[in-house]
Amino acid sequence: QLQASGGGLVQAGGSLRLSCAASGITFSTYAMGWFRQAPGKEREFVATISRSGGTTKYADSVEGRFTISRDSPKNTVALQMNSLKSEDTAVYFCAADKSGSFLDTPIREYEYDYWGQGTQVTVSS
Repeated sequence: QLQASGGGLVQAGGSLRLSCAASGITFSTYAMGWFRQAPGKEREFVATISRSGGTTKYADSVEGRFTISRDSPKNTVALQMNSLKSEDTAVYFCAADKSGSFLDTPIREYEYDYWGQGTQVTVSS
């Protein structure tokens, strides 16, 4: 089970930190990712981190503003979002991929095995 939290309303230029708590899985064997879905749009990739935590990938639209990290002893993954823009408004989902490699950084939805319920992020301009 994945439980996302930390969403809310923030002004453009502000920051939010999302967190996702995992339970019922061996967290260290999963690559973790964040996706988002804006109203009327398809869900899209945001960021991913390998099971080792040593490799990350970001969507071009968030590169340099968002940072993904994981705390394996606590079974959590975080997404630090800075310099937020109105176009970042979306429901954010965390996801877990049973990864065979320490370095895997999956970016496609179908690669993920488990999904959280989503947390709303609204950025006002």
